[in-house]
Amino acid sequence: MTDLLTIEDVAAEAVSLTSELIQIDTTNTGDPDTVVGERAAAEYVAEKLTEVGYEISYVESGGRDRHNVVARLPGADPSRGALLVHGHLDVVPADPSEWSVHPFSGAVRDGYVWGRGAVDMKDMLGMCLALARYYKSNGIVPPRDLIFAFLADEEAGGSYGAQWLVDNRPELFAGATEAISEVGGFSVTFGDHRAYLIETAEKGIRWMKLRVRGTAGHGSMIHRDNAVTALAEAVTRLGNHQFPLVLTEPVREFLDRLGQLTGWEFPEDDLDGALDKLGNISRLIGATLRDTANPTMLDAGYKANVIPSVAEASVDCRILPGRMEAFNAELDEILGPEVEREWMELPPVQTTFDGALVEAMTAALVAEDPEAHTLPYLLSGGTDAKAFDKLGIRGFGFSPLRLPADLDFSALFHGVDERVPVDAIHFGTRVLDRFLRSS
Repeated sequence: MTDLLTIEDVAAEAVSLTSELIQIDTTNTGDPDTVVGERAAAEYVAEKLTEVGYEISYVESGGRDRHNVVARLPGADPSRGALLVHGHLDVVPADPSEWSVHPFSGAVRDGYVWGRGAVDMKDMLGMCLALARYYKSNGIVPPRDLIFAFLADEEAGGSYGAQWLVDNRPELFAGATEAISEVGGFSVTFGDHRAYLIETAEKGIRWMKLRVRGTAGHGSMIHRDNAVTALAEAVTRLGNHQFPLVLTEPVREFLDRLGQLTGWEFPEDDLDGALDKLGNISRLIGATLRDTANPTMLDAGYKANVIPSVAEASVDCRILPGRMEAFNAELDEILGPEVEREWMELPPVQTTFDGALVEAMTAALVAEDPEAHTLPYLLSGGTDAKAFDKLGIRGFGFSPLRLPADLDFSALFHGVDERVPVDAIHFGTRVLDRFLRSS
């Protein structure tokens, strides 16, 4: 790269990098026997960084082909807290038979980059990698240190990625005080207004295994102690249960600010109905009004005529800030004492929508889109911000994209035909460049 490059040249490289990253299969099933691993993608990123002069930390985190890459770009003021820019290399599985393009093709067509990870989150990695290369090769010095982290295992909780690094290699993030990553900064059109949602909070995650034990026997006999039946009844109760509506402070702030922008009202006695006016984004916001516990997998038995002694189910639970004790009490009531429970859990995190970093995000967006408004929101899912919160790093979701008003963006996360507009990557690269040079 040379100093003759324009930011649009960098954005074009971001599109190419995104496509090439998608072509590297980094499927994370959560099962060590079937995980593909991030090694090939980490090696790709490491090569792209070292060829422009970065000294990188290439970290193996204990699992087969589980690798992370971290690089630091010194800033003009080393006394300031560093900004961590992090993203994950892994993706969830995809069934090619369901897609109109191969999920690992990285195809660029019809104005989109297609493939698993296009929005979650190889687009952000492509933009950040392109900018990191641009800054280093052209001697561009940001206001403060930038730490670029390309991480493993986010889709399964970060045990081989962010969580492992925080526990075992915290020095890689020394001095970092703030961070940006995924699921924020994307545009949503509300009537005549275009707003960019910046993630300031996340629900807690509990991936739970339910287990019921019964008496094994022949399928032709009468059985009063059938583990499959008991588990099915418990899972049905849990899956049909609606947890109470709780208006947390992040959601209240989002609705208040949106009401001021649009003039819409969100009465608390009909909040579920009022969210319908939000269009496609109503599912995302609706999931932040209450806890959820969605059964996702069932496992029992090994033959049609054998009643098994054990039946298991997996449940994806997402818990609002401040609701853990109440959530546990409801689970006790729903499931009863006969259902065993074990789980992996990550806590909720949240910060406030204020300060110089938020002002820099807003300014960068408005510079590229004069009609932009920014709104804070609570994410119904979770990110690696949960790990970095343990180091006292204040995290935001800020992966800027200007999207078509009719694109159901939230449905693309983990969805079929995942894709990101090429124009949105160009926009996001320009916004991130302004943000990183001014924050």
